[in-house]
Amino acid sequence: MSSVTESVDVAVPVRTAYDQWTQFEDFPHFMEGVEEVRQVDDQMTHWRVKMAGVTREFDARITEQLPDERVAWASTAGPRQAGVVTFHRLDADHTRVTAQLEFTPGGMTETVGDKAGVVTHRVKDDLDRFRQYIEGRGSATGSWRGQINRSEP
Repeated sequence: MSSVTESVDVAVPVRTAYDQWTQFEDFPHFMEGVEEVRQVDDQMTHWRVKMAGVTREFDARITEQLPDERVAWASTAGPRQAGVVTFHRLDADHTRVTAQLEFTPGGMTETVGDKAGVVTHRVKDDLDRFRQYIEGRGSATGSWRGQINRSEP
């Protein structure tokens, strides 16, 4: 497994940043290579992504979701990955968003890309585009304030 951890500070309150992050279907607006995310139910999402000219689809289960604090997930089919995005209040109008991702590269192209730092660069750029997206809007496009408690395997 490979891992990436990146952060970005956004000039919006923690609630605004968190609420926008719960709008998974908006991810293609700021995540490079993400063509579609479909929210299947409160815990399941279906993703279609394109990396290095290869389109992949997979399902991911939200394994933990605490309003204004964190969203964690793990793939259930397709490329093996898991991660968590956390939200840290810096002050009333600023939030640090940290993404931690663990994944298994799927094939030679993805392995070479991982070793060259492509995934780390992409996560960093996606977080910066998220910052631009939410700061440009000033408010979230929606929210989901429900809670999903982590269950032990």
